Amino acid sequence: MTRQRQRKPRKLPAEPVEVVVHDLAHDGRGVGRAMGQEEAGKTIFIHGALPGERIQARLIGRTRKFDEGVSVVVEEPSAERVTPHCPWFDQCGGCALQHLDPGAQVRWKHKRLVDNLERLGQVSPQDWAEPIIGPSWGYRRRARLSVRYVPGKERVLVGFREKQGRFVADVGHCQVLHPHFADRLMSLSDLIGRLSAKAAIPQIEIASGDQDAAMIIRHLEPLTSEDVLLLKDWSDEHQTAVYLQPKGPDTVHRLMPDDHQLSYHLPSWGLTLNFGPQQFVQVNASVNEQLISRALAWLSLKPTDRVLDLFCGLGNFTLPLAKRAGAVVGVEGSADLVESALANAQANNLTNVEFHVADLNLPPESHPWMGQAFDAVLIDPPRSGAEAVLPLIGRSGAQRVVYVSCNPATLARDAGLLVREQGYRLVSAGIADMFPHTAHVESIALFERAR
Repeated sequence: MTRQRQRKPRKLPAEPVEVVVHDLAHDGRGVGRAMGQEEAGKTIFIHGALPGERIQARLIGRTRKFDEGVSVVVEEPSAERVTPHCPWFDQCGGCALQHLDPGAQVRWKHKRLVDNLERLGQVSPQDWAEPIIGPSWGYRRRARLSVRYVPGKERVLVGFREKQGRFVADVGHCQVLHPHFADRLMSLSDLIGRLSAKAAIPQIEIASGDQDAAMIIRHLEPLTSEDVLLLKDWSDEHQTAVYLQPKGPDTVHRLMPDDHQLSYHLPSWGLTLNFGPQQFVQVNASVNEQLISRALAWLSLKPTDRVLDLFCGLGNFTLPLAKRAGAVVGVEGSADLVESALANAQANNLTNVEFHVADLNLPPESHPWMGQAFDAVLIDPPRSGAEAVLPLIGRSGAQRVVYVSCNPATLARDAGLLVREQGYRLVSAGIADMFPHTAHVESIALFERAR
């Protein structure tokens, strides 16, 4: 029997190393090399460092190809460095870029989109659109917060994970969260700490509508009647609905109050959309409304147009499209979201829209809506992109396609395929700063049928 050789842990230097930073990685960490090794040294990824800086970094990880570090002293700061708004920025992993000027954050995200389109997609738009920008604080109306009972501290921590991802950051508040929850992390910590199952609660999902708020408590052990009374008192005091999730996502159910509904309004179209606390909605209300406006402006719809909305969710784009077009077909992989989309269409008295359930991450099979002709297509896929449905778009006859993306790499891949294989040209593209102070890049692109 062959004995496996055990790898020795790579020894890290006790003293900080001096690093020259030349770029930002896709996750917002600085990219640099040790002083004197700028040309051929090992790459170091540094939390809290910016391009153009010379810093002292404490190494926290080492592999054969790269090292990982944390900035401890900034010897030559970037002109774009600012003081982080949050006192826990150095520890909490919820934000990656608070130390970078907000305008510079937008420019960096635009550069990432440019680089991905040119390098991965080998395409470039005829025109770069102005960035879509919204509020930088209090914007996040949905979030999944980690929960951990720490016996040594005799308390429960509630928040995002630390930058290294192992533990829950010990923070007092979070100003990127919607105002309903921004200053309630300590209250949630106290609440969970009084429950009998405090050590068996790994996460809380929070969601805020325009008027109401809710949270989903994931619990791995049953709650007692005393626990339920504690939750009811907290719910009444903070005007927050409480949902429970004892097992998988399909076990989410409302505990209190008896009647509750989250919703958000799209005033430009006179629409109100209802959603559940576990359902996907765009987190930044202002940026979302601007995205819808740009998408509809780019599609330039006529009252007789037929539009296909792929990955339609609960109707965020579908219903505004139905206000402008003659007919809209929405397709989504989640039956639960399609049920909500149908209910939202009915509640808003829209009769020119239909919805279908289909897994759009797989090559499309035969569906009734596939054989129809469309004047325009809107797609808003998950991070994996929309590669499987691109041939369907090409066959649809659509003259215009708007692609809303949460991943510039898959947008770039799909853009190249739409141009080279499906007969479209990339007309315009730009970013939407959906998640300020993070490395997340949301973007939107317009394609037109090549003549």
